[in-house]
Amino acid sequence: MPRGTQLTVVLENKPGQLAKLAAALKKAQVNILAISVVDSVDTGVIRMVVDSPAKAKQALTRAKITVTQQLVLIANLPNEPGALQGFAARLSAAGVNINYVYGSVTRAGAEGLIVLGVDKLGQALKIE
Repeated sequence: MPRGTQLTVVLENKPGQLAKLAAALKKAQVNILAISVVDSVDTGVIRMVVDSPAKAKQALTRAKITVTQQLVLIANLPNEPGALQGFAARLSAAGVNINYVYGSVTRAGAEGLIVLGVDKLGQALKIE
């Protein structure tokens, strides 16, 4: 399984914040491959995988958006029932805990891109 870079941003939970983030990425010609937004009353936490993390980080910083990066597990799974279950079971059998997961798939896509934050990335990378 490959690893990748995830960018995390915390924004105020108010109109226009996601548009501001997306505009900064558009200007830098950065494409979002997968995204997750979790909200609370005051803030939204955006986790995303992009095609050029370094360019994205520079663009967001220029837009005065604080961004952090983390290494995550990225899996391309078949877009079919049971694919996630099988993969999650293999991680569990290896003693790897999944802290969070999000993904992306095209309508016609034969595979889905799944992003996982795990507690033992090195161990997870060895799983087939």
